[in-house]
Amino acid sequence: MKGFSLLEVLIALAIMSGVVMTVIVSFNYHLGIVARDKGETEAVLLGRAKIDDPGFKLLPQGKGNFAPARADIAWEKKVSETEFPGIKRMTLTISWDSSKRNISLVRYDSAL
Repeated sequence: MKGFSLLEVLIALAIMSGVVMTVIVSFNYHLGIVARDKGETEAVLLGRAKIDDPGFKLLPQGKGNFAPARADIAWEKKVSETEFPGIKRMTLTISWDSSKRNISLVRYDSAL
C-alpha cells in the first residue's frame, strides 16, 4: 500500500498545529514588548527634552501634558530640598497609557 494512513495524517496535523500556535503566540508576545518599549522610549525622550528646557527649570512644581503632539502623555514636576545646601532635586514623572505606566527622571541642580 502506498500513501499515509489516517492516523499518520492526524498526528502530522496535530504537530503542525502545535508549531503554528507556538509561533503565533510568540509573535504576539513580542509585538506587545515592542509596543511597550516604544511607549517607554517616547516618554523618556519627551521627559528629557522637558527637563533640559531652560525655561522649565524656572517653573514651580506642577502638572501638564505634551499637547498638542502627545496629549496622552502627562508629566508632573516636583522640587525638593536635599541634604546638601544649595542643591535641589527635581523629579519629573512621565505617565502614559491612561496613567497605568510611568517613569521618573531626576535632576539635581543648584539653579532650581
